Amino acid sequence: MDADAGPLKYRRILLKLSGEALAGDGKSINPKVLQRIGEEVADVRELGVEVALVIGGGNIFRGVSASTAGMDRATADYMGMLATSINALALQDSLERLGIQTRVQSAIEMQQIAEPYIRRRAVRHLEKGRVVIFAAGTGNPYFTTDTAASLRAMEINAGVIVKATKVDGVYDKDPLEHDDARRFRTVSYLEALNRGLKVMDSTAISLCMDNRLPIIVFAMERQGNLRKVAKGDDVGTLVASVDTEMA
Repeated sequence: MDADAGPLKYRRILLKLSGEALAGDGKSINPKVLQRIGEEVADVRELGVEVALVIGGGNIFRGVSASTAGMDRATADYMGMLATSINALALQDSLERLGIQTRVQSAIEMQQIAEPYIRRRAVRHLEKGRVVIFAAGTGNPYFTTDTAASLRAMEINAGVIVKATKVDGVYDKDPLEHDDARRFRTVSYLEALNRGLKVMDSTAISLCMDNRLPIIVFAMERQGNLRKVAKGDDVGTLVASVDTEMA
């Protein structure tokens, strides 16, 4: 543990990554992006933070898009779950090359490549200092990886869900298209739901609201941001049972 790290606000976090985050500016999986994410996780691990991850599969296959094009929704979603497993293995390899012990737990049984998801085993891995990557979503079609992240975070008693995005928080409108977009410093669960803010899907936000699990949305691309989140610094947007406040 880093002796000069200062106090931590969150001792156990669940980091939610989109599949597209692994692609960077390209497609599929970018090794340089994998290494950068691995280094950020290694940085907070040195602080003594226990880290679990849920990753999407949109860089490889998006079940919702395929079902819209006519594919059976359940089949498309299962294919998407397999895509998340590919990303989980790639991220595991990146972390282990940095010397971080990592376990992949899958909601769909894949004995040769991952452990089955068992809550108590996942918690024990975290207590032993291992990073745990949850693959295959919830194991059920019709549920997103956002919902899987909320569910797993509650099951392992994480202190916060940390959602990495390409922008530095939640805005009242798309900041990439509108110069006058304003960032929320804090926003309540209900405000996020009522305004349809792109935080997580409504099921995921509702789960967090019912269980008072905070969500922090931040820019993963900025080096050191994950460390700042763990220490409780003012980074990104906090979604919780709070008054809505603009930055």
